[in-house]
Amino acid sequence: MPKVAKGETLVVGLGISGRAICRYLAREGIPFMVADTREAPPGLEDFRVAHPDVSLHCGPLTALDMSEAEEVVLSPGVDPLTPGLAEMAERRRATGEPLVVGEIALFVRAARAPIAAITGSNAKSTVTTLLGDMAQAAGRRVAVGGNLGTPALDLLTESPEAELYVLELSSFQLETTPCLGAESAAFLNLSQDHLDRHGDMAGYRAAKLRIFRGARHAVVNAEDAMTWPLEPLPAIERFTTRPPQAQEWGIATHEGREWLMHGSMPLVAAAELGLAGRHNQANALAALAMGNHLGFSLASMCQVLRRFKGLAHRSEVLADIDGVRWINDSKGTNVGATLAALAGLGPTLPGRLVLLAGGQGKGANFAPLAEPMARYGREAILFGADADKLAAALEDSVAVSRVADLDAAMQRARAIAEPGDCVLLSPACASLDQFPSYLARGEAFRQHVQRFAEEAGHG
Repeated sequence: MPKVAKGETLVVGLGISGRAICRYLAREGIPFMVADTREAPPGLEDFRVAHPDVSLHCGPLTALDMSEAEEVVLSPGVDPLTPGLAEMAERRRATGEPLVVGEIALFVRAARAPIAAITGSNAKSTVTTLLGDMAQAAGRRVAVGGNLGTPALDLLTESPEAELYVLELSSFQLETTPCLGAESAAFLNLSQDHLDRHGDMAGYRAAKLRIFRGARHAVVNAEDAMTWPLEPLPAIERFTTRPPQAQEWGIATHEGREWLMHGSMPLVAAAELGLAGRHNQANALAALAMGNHLGFSLASMCQVLRRFKGLAHRSEVLADIDGVRWINDSKGTNVGATLAALAGLGPTLPGRLVLLAGGQGKGANFAPLAEPMARYGREAILFGADADKLAAALEDSVAVSRVADLDAAMQRARAIAEPGDCVLLSPACASLDQFPSYLARGEAFRQHVQRFAEEAGHG
């Protein structure tokens, strides 16, 4: 049986984060070995070129003796309960830290600047990007990454002079982080996702709540008690889409218009925001609460909110073709994200929503989509592995079409959409049954829309 040598760190998983872990350990001169449960993981040859002297084990972890490993560092995609790892979960190093950790644990040890961290089932990429832009506008040297863009460990070398790290963190990253110690930590919302990994909502929530371990400031959703920390923290602030109480961040009428507010203080008119929809107003408030604690001026943050137009593949308006708006929300990979898009866009339309949805549902309950589709929907066009489950949840509330794939869904949408309608790709599912990623799915949608625009004489 192959064995991890005494004193070596074992890196498990050769994905994007796994490769970043390897680069970090190599830079630090820490001896390591790599394991991947796949017999031929993608990027294998590139890894061998970059680390020719590093031992590599491909295949079941039960066939690898880890008993003398100094530490086991998991890529986020690796389940800590994978056979071969589960029995290591309670073991501790000489330092007292758990033997099995993730990439963010290494980052926390090495970081020499404060961390602002954002998690949630939805919108964490938007808030992370917003806060990073706000930091830049405030004149801070900021490095942004984590689950979004640059892996956290690569930020250490790409931005060695950073005064602040802004990190998007997933439940997978947080469950292997013993203590994050963030200067400011936000938990935006919680809805069903990744139940195939965490088992149930309690397990999923517990992983997310780890963002508050050692935090000096917390930002939580006043309308979602599941985002509230279980332990006392030095400071907790709440955001809401309702009129705020004394120190809350919320939305209220001021001089006849809706404004984003901090308590009774008006900050910026909702109509001036570059992002549309009530859900994005909530995202803006969360970013404001974090930035205020970090010392950014309210004036500079509000300027960022006025010009920020959102992220690709997240409620991204692509075109208006003959009165029909086409919106790419391919990053809507769970039910909560799609609910937010439906509730944010539906009330703003003169027409109806044509929803394109489907893929791998990750064990989610699709029933909550029925009510907003009954209220705002023209038709749900469904494709992919869990299309049948989506259809069962929606067919009593809205017209439903089953199609083979996104190509067929686009043709159907073009045929039925009427002026004033919005065709929304917000799948409520992961993409991996038919696409390499949600990015590829969104790009395929974009290419179809571009072709439709050219055919309609809008190209």
